Amino acid sequence: MRDLGEFALIDRINAGRTQGPAVRLGPGDDAAVLAAARGNYVVSTDMLIEDRHFRLDWSNPDEIGRKAIAQNAADIYAMGAEPVGYVIGLGVPGDTPVDFVTRLADGFWAEAERAGGSVAGGDIVHSAQLVISVTAFGDPLGDRPVTRSGAQVGGTVAIAGRPGWSAAGFALLSHAHPGVVRRNEDSTGGVVAAAVAAHRAPRPAYDLVRAAMVTGTRPEALTDISDGLLADLGHLAAASGVAVAVESVCLCDPDLELCAAELEADARQWILAGGEDHVFAGVWAAGVAPPPGWTPIGRIEAGRGVTVDGARYRGAGGWEAFSGSESAKSDHSR
Repeated sequence: MRDLGEFALIDRINAGRTQGPAVRLGPGDDAAVLAAARGNYVVSTDMLIEDRHFRLDWSNPDEIGRKAIAQNAADIYAMGAEPVGYVIGLGVPGDTPVDFVTRLADGFWAEAERAGGSVAGGDIVHSAQLVISVTAFGDPLGDRPVTRSGAQVGGTVAIAGRPGWSAAGFALLSHAHPGVVRRNEDSTGGVVAAAVAAHRAPRPAYDLVRAAMVTGTRPEALTDISDGLLADLGHLAAASGVAVAVESVCLCDPDLELCAAELEADARQWILAGGEDHVFAGVWAAGVAPPPGWTPIGRIEAGRGVTVDGARYRGAGGWEAFSGSESAKSDHSR
């Protein structure tokens, strides 16, 4: 599967399959859209596997639980919908302390309260390592969901949140930066601690999506930045049949530069290619200003693909399962 890649694999296993009448939008976006008795509902599933998506020596169970819900809730919001419930499948080793599982559940419920919705059920089985699978269900915040395919030439691309912070936290943890465990050795005034926290338990800007949907400033396209800013904007561009032109000056982050200086790293690479921040990227039609809290970072043009300052980006663009590519995604098995 490494030779094929995640997205090509998804295309292959779905090729030639006819969806039933209840499926309004199948694989290929942040979540699926299913018909209900009245309107539609949105469904998304994500998995986390120990030592690939999280490490027990880096994160406590509360943080792991929050992260599991956050990445699913972000997919629901990325469709212009709001979560109403979650079902969770857990694979747990037999020697796992009960307190660990209880704290994991506390994390599930804490993030669900923040995002919206409740943990409605699930299943627990014995497994060799900790595995978490969350399925989230959501109601559209409006008459229809927002997909990746609605961007039109002339539109403004804007983001809600600060990309690159999870990647910075991953790098700091990987290099065992002393400020990670001893705050008195964090010379950045708490920036190192904030980056590590962003990696352990991201906090998507759910409220900014909700406000955009209910105040009449609905975007024409929307996505969740989980695999990397350029990678996910590339998915949006492909789905819409357009090009995305990013202006890097709009993405400058002095705090992230402080983190990068601690490791002699490149903050620009974290911002453009780092994953798991669950920042939202939306597109507003020409002449429509993005709502408060959203930062414009570029525009929609005729063509294909993504450019940065008018040129193709030469660094790694993001993370893809099975690709073996280097990135900030929490892939600790490499």
